[in-house]
Amino acid sequence: MFLENKANRDSQRGWIEVIVGSMFSGKTEELLRRLKRAEIARQKVEIFKPMVDVRYSDTEVVSHDSNAIRSTPVESSGNILLLSSNVNVVGIDEAQFFDNGLVDVCRTLANQGIRVIVAGLDMDFKGKPFGPMPGLLATAEYVTKVHAICMRCGDLAHFSHRLSENDKLVLLGEKAEYEPLCRKCYSKLK
Repeated sequence: MFLENKANRDSQRGWIEVIVGSMFSGKTEELLRRLKRAEIARQKVEIFKPMVDVRYSDTEVVSHDSNAIRSTPVESSGNILLLSSNVNVVGIDEAQFFDNGLVDVCRTLANQGIRVIVAGLDMDFKGKPFGPMPGLLATAEYVTKVHAICMRCGDLAHFSHRLSENDKLVLLGEKAEYEPLCRKCYSKLK
């Protein structure tokens, strides 16, 4: 059985897909859609999220629309390699919260013939590239940028504006802490 699965994995082609955008843009929703389709196709899927993300659930990836899928919370990107044996597809949510080693982890998985689907914020609340996301965007075969709607003017939004004065880089939150803004509205506030 193991040799048969290894042979199947060695013959399949791996790649990296990255889904990015601001908060409330539908990144996790798109990740869940792709992972559920892989499961329907009877592919073996494993989903990971950073242990720090406990907003909705300790053991599920949950979208703002309350759609969910079972996941494994991990402390660091290296744990993903250890827990990804014998799978066809690996999903990773909230990738911006992982260490920069995530880029090499995703490359290694793709080189092993695994489809890797990663979702995360491309920019932090200051409008700066966030964590390992720039490296993932540079190495991905497929990139999807999704947009929210600006809460001030209704245009497409790609900035995550923090409403509180908290300057901490990682502040898990929802609509009470963040709002999506377009470039024009975001620039007015800076």
